[in-house]
Amino acid sequence: MKQVGIEAINAYCGETYIDVPTLFAARGLDDSRIGNLMMARKSVALHCEDAVSFAVNAAKPLVDALSEEERDSIELLIVGTESGVDFGKSLATYVHDHLGLSRSCRLFETKQACYSGTAALQMAAAVVAASPFEGAKALVISSDVARPVPHTYVEPSQGAGAMAMLVSDKPVVAAFDHGANGFHSYEVMDTCRPDPEREAGDTDLSLLTYIECLKGSFTDYASKVDGADFVDSFDLLAMHTPFPGMVKGAHRAALRKLKRGLSPQAIEDDFTDRLGAAIRYPQQVGNIYAGTVFLALASTIDNAVIDRERRIGVFSYGSGCASEFYSAVVDPASQRAVRAMGIREALDARYPLSIEEYDELLTATAELKFGTQDFTFDLDRFPQITKARFDAGRRLVLRGVRDYHREYVWLGGEQR
Repeated sequence: MKQVGIEAINAYCGETYIDVPTLFAARGLDDSRIGNLMMARKSVALHCEDAVSFAVNAAKPLVDALSEEERDSIELLIVGTESGVDFGKSLATYVHDHLGLSRSCRLFETKQACYSGTAALQMAAAVVAASPFEGAKALVISSDVARPVPHTYVEPSQGAGAMAMLVSDKPVVAAFDHGANGFHSYEVMDTCRPDPEREAGDTDLSLLTYIECLKGSFTDYASKVDGADFVDSFDLLAMHTPFPGMVKGAHRAALRKLKRGLSPQAIEDDFTDRLGAAIRYPQQVGNIYAGTVFLALASTIDNAVIDRERRIGVFSYGSGCASEFYSAVVDPASQRAVRAMGIREALDARYPLSIEEYDELLTATAELKFGTQDFTFDLDRFPQITKARFDAGRRLVLRGVRDYHREYVWLGGEQR
C-alpha cells in the first residue's frame, strides 16, 4: 500500500479583516461573550470575490510550484463548498480553467456543509492510493464565503477563506494513517442554507450535535485502531473550528466522556498543549466552513513544537450531519513546508477595515444576487483597499456576469 497524504497546503483568507471587539461594540452586542468566542479578528471578502476566486487564489501557489509534468499528473480536482455559484455547473470548472490544469482530469464539487472538504480529501486520497501510476496527484480545495447575518452573535464568527491541498504519494506535509478513520453521521436540522442568501438553524443544537459527533467518530476510530486512546495516541489535535470557544467546550465534554478522572486543570492543560496551536489561525479568520478544519491543521503544523514525528488527531464535522475522526503523522519537514507558504505573514498583512468600510462591503457584496443573468462590478469601488492589496500581489477577482457566465480577471503585480 502506498503512503498517501498531503504533499503541499496553502490558505487564502482574503485581503481584509474586521476586529471582533470593534464589531461587537458597533452592533451593541454583549462584550462579555467575546471570551466565549475566543476570537480576535475575522476575514471579510471583497465585493468582487467569491468561492471561485478564493479557491484559485489558494491553489495557484501550489500549482505554480510544480513542473509541467507534475502539473499534468493532477488527475483529479475536487472543490468542497457550501457557497456554490450554480445549481448544476460545478465551480470546479472555473477553478480548473483559471489554474490552467490539464484536460485529462476529473473535476467536480462536493457538498455536505463543513464536512464537504474532508469528503473531498478522503476521496482524493483513495484515488491516489488506488492509482497504478506513480506520481499521480489530486488537488483538493475547500472554499467558502459567508453571507454574514448582521446584528447577531453569529456575525462575528462568519469568515471567508479557502484551503488548497495537493494529495499524492509524497506526503511531505502530512502522511495519513491508512484505514484509521472513524465516522458518525445522522440526520439533524442544526444548521442549513434554505436559500443562497440565508443561513438558518439552532446554534445550541449544533453545539450538542458537534459534541456527540466528536465522541461518536472517535469511538468508531478506536474500534478500528487497536489501543487508540483520545489523549495518549495523539501528540496534537486539529478540529473543525466554527469558533475556538466551541472547540474548547467540545474538547472538555469529550475528555469527560472518553478519559474519565481528569481534573478541570488537567483538561485545561490538555487543551492548551494539544489544541493551542490549532486555534491560532481560526482566531484570526473565523469560520471558513469546509476549509476550517484544514486551517486548524495548517495552524497546528505551523505553530506547534514539532521536533520529531508527531501524530495529529483530526476531527471534521459538517452540519446536517456528517463527521469523521482520522489521523496523520507530521515531522519537522512538514513544518518547514507549511511555513514556506507564508500563511502567518499573509494574515498579518490583511487590510484592517473600519466598521463603516465593513458595512459598505456587505452592501456591495449583496448587490449580486444568486442567479443574476448580467452584472458588472466596479473594481475601483474601494480604492483604499484594492490599490494597496493588489499592488502587493496578483489576485483573481470576479469582474462580472454575462448571460449567467461568471467572468474573472487577474489584478495586481507580478504573479506569484
